[in-house]
Amino acid sequence: MRILRAADHKRMPWKNGGGETSEIAVFPDGADMANFGWRISMARVASDGPFSLFPGIDRTLLVLSGGVMVLDIEGHAVHRLGSQSPPLSFAADVPTHAALSDGPITDLNVMTRRGAYEHHVERIAVDGQPLPLRMDQSKRCAAFAVLCIDGMLHVQSAEGVADLKALDCCVFTGKLDAIQVNGWGQGAAINVSRVV
Repeated sequence: MRILRAADHKRMPWKNGGGETSEIAVFPDGADMANFGWRISMARVASDGPFSLFPGIDRTLLVLSGGVMVLDIEGHAVHRLGSQSPPLSFAADVPTHAALSDGPITDLNVMTRRGAYEHHVERIAVDGQPLPLRMDQSKRCAAFAVLCIDGMLHVQSAEGVADLKALDCCVFTGKLDAIQVNGWGQGAAINVSRVV
């Protein structure tokens, strides 16, 4: 279990230079935008514009805070995403344009290399009662992460307890046992699995 604090997330320019991203976790460690297997990051979107294109990558986007972002994905219906919307998964190599209707937003991006990894993102809410988390416990499991969106989340596992504040994250790799979350607030649970 690795605990990754919000203040330590690595900041870097977007691939297309249109903004800044905060890299939370990447595999393999130190991988750049061209050779990662999987990547978890956040971005603040302050203006309308195109998304960066990532050949061979699948992505899931979740709005963490702010207004509404309208996504126009080539070949798909237009999607309106806000801070209570479910995660949206789409191919990262399809032209996509974002428009903001209510000011800047902060979003979570989970990306995996198609054919090597796949992922699932779930928005979770915790209200003082223990919440068991669903995870891939097979040999295909590559990583499992919990991001605190707001409040204070206590992530419990055989490895110990991680106390997470807003935008902190904990990442589990290797064989996973049962994980549950307690506390008060919202979060995101992220499963990353190997395809082969």
